[in-house]
Amino acid sequence: MKLDIVNIEGKATGKSIELEDSVFAIEPNQHVLYLAVKQFLANQRQGTHKVKQRAEHSGSTKKLHRQKGTGGSRKGSTKNPVYGNGRTFGPQPRDYSFKLNRKVKALANRSALSAKAKENSIIVVEDFNYNEIQTKNHVKTMNNLNVAMDKSIFVLPSNIHNVVLSSRNIPNSKTVNASDLHVYDILNCDKLIISESSISLLTERLK
Repeated sequence: MKLDIVNIEGKATGKSIELEDSVFAIEPNQHVLYLAVKQFLANQRQGTHKVKQRAEHSGSTKKLHRQKGTGGSRKGSTKNPVYGNGRTFGPQPRDYSFKLNRKVKALANRSALSAKAKENSIIVVEDFNYNEIQTKNHVKTMNNLNVAMDKSIFVLPSNIHNVVLSSRNIPNSKTVNASDLHVYDILNCDKLIISESSISLLTERLK
């Protein structure tokens, strides 16, 4: 697959880049995408939820009345959850994270990139930087690329200070390094704007 390269003015540069078929043109594996997104969301959970069990409440453990013959239900003590003292099988702190194999993660990234390429949602731009840190610089770039109304992700070859700080106040735009690009980010955006240098970095990492 070949894509034309544009600059941050939105104009064609006369250059094009060949996207590696093994990274940008495979048949997306839906189950692997599901696993990658599930892992990402699970890893965001703090797992600090906690309620008291009956053993953690203070109170007498004396049996309230005899087991049979009263016509009422059996009650062990005042710490019985029936009286609101503790919750039966309530949530306890736990770790929700789980492991995915490296090859599974790589396949998920290739599947996500291929899905975006099939939707024509990838824009390749020349490597760029801003002279100063101003939000209006990034807003202008988004307008030039016709992505101002879309949820967009700019993939950079490295942490370009001025670009990152100029874009961080814009709610529907995000910048990430090519080495940190995740399946969830790819699927959660409308347009994927990848710098020219980042294409080779992604290809090298995922090929």
